Amino acid sequence: MKLIKRLAAIAITSALLGGCNSQNSNDITPIANDVTIATFNLSFDRNSFEQLVDEMQTSPTEQQTLVDGFNAKTLNSAQTEKALKIIQIRNVAAIIQTKRPNIILLAEFNNDGTGENTAALTGFQDNYLSIGQSPNSITGGDTLEPIKYPFFESYATNTGLMSGLDLNNDGKVNSGPNDAWGFGIYHGQYGFSLMSQYKIDTAKTRTFQTFKWKDLPSAENPVITNCNDAKNPIPDGMVCGDKWYTANEWEQLRLSSKNHVDAPIIIPTANGDQTIHILMSHPTPPVFDTVSQNNKMKNRDEIQFWNNYITNGDFIYDDKGTTGGLAEDEQFVIVGDLNADPYAGDGYRQTIESLLMHHRVNQQASDGALTPTSLGAETCYADKECRQDNPYPNRLTSNFGLQVDHAIPSHNLRIIDSGVYWPANGELGRLLVNDERIGKKGKGKDVSSDHRMVWIKATL
Repeated sequence: MKLIKRLAAIAITSALLGGCNSQNSNDITPIANDVTIATFNLSFDRNSFEQLVDEMQTSPTEQQTLVDGFNAKTLNSAQTEKALKIIQIRNVAAIIQTKRPNIILLAEFNNDGTGENTAALTGFQDNYLSIGQSPNSITGGDTLEPIKYPFFESYATNTGLMSGLDLNNDGKVNSGPNDAWGFGIYHGQYGFSLMSQYKIDTAKTRTFQTFKWKDLPSAENPVITNCNDAKNPIPDGMVCGDKWYTANEWEQLRLSSKNHVDAPIIIPTANGDQTIHILMSHPTPPVFDTVSQNNKMKNRDEIQFWNNYITNGDFIYDDKGTTGGLAEDEQFVIVGDLNADPYAGDGYRQTIESLLMHHRVNQQASDGALTPTSLGAETCYADKECRQDNPYPNRLTSNFGLQVDHAIPSHNLRIIDSGVYWPANGELGRLLVNDERIGKKGKGKDVSSDHRMVWIKATL
């Protein structure tokens, strides 16, 4: 399947590459003057990968029948449930069609665990992105220009992949999602994918799914410190001060809750091909801890991995056994829902702050005048759309009031624009993120996502 899609992509002409720049008529791929790179946690969480495939393979005609039935209130409960998922996917597609990034990371786009089955991705392209969506959501009317991504990859994930160990110390092996290498009810839940209008250099892509947590210099085996909490009793056979993982478990434990991926994108420019490394991950949230700070520490170190990787850490090894980090002169953008806000939230703020202020990072775009912002985020707390206030409200990327989604470019990329897609009241597209006609709350995952798309634009 992957070979077929890559061969087919070679034949794609500039007419398919919505959002790309001018092209010499003799070239197959258009010459780019600039490139827009985005990250979007889609919140496409489903009970199974097969459910997402079914929704993505639903034809536009069948989609419209379900949406019309939803508006007319003529659907049964099963049809209504599917219609709501269809509406969510269409709204996400409309957001992507509005901002038209050339390259986009799709987080929480479930897969088969290995990334080999791309049926959901091809369905998303053919039945949603290739169809003009409406910025008015279920009202319809105006339609946006379709967008095409000839190149795409889905990546293997640790979520739901059972470890064969008792990682939650309940006395049982493989007893549930907390015994997986990464939290997940099934293998592939919360996975991520990449879509691009430029070639993904798959031969040089590096993955770090099996990199061991213990091999990161900052790693520590979490210790039981919450010792007198009636709601969170210490597991049988353990006491305050014990290390959470046994020596055998700590020796095997993987760092990535999903994966860490370095995917080089080859972009043709007037001065020849340029390569930008898209560095992708989705660390575990630093919450849901019980008697130790397991998730908080893992979130810290999943972010710290990139700190080390862009400093060319010699200790790093990928899934093929190649060692070392990213060369000093390479261009990159770190993208993903990092589940970390440098100024608020429950995580180790100094780790995400050190990444945003790293000497290899364009700090104007990470913590300066070109940091992605939006009007919708600035007013979300006052509008009761966000759960908490924040020191930098215009930088928020989530309904829970935190700046957790990041697009962090290297210092050798010249950023000329950036943003968070979060329309305020009265702005076109507001119904794609806040629509009281949909669901019980009319926001978040009921409409599109509880996260917002973050993007940066670099001139080449």
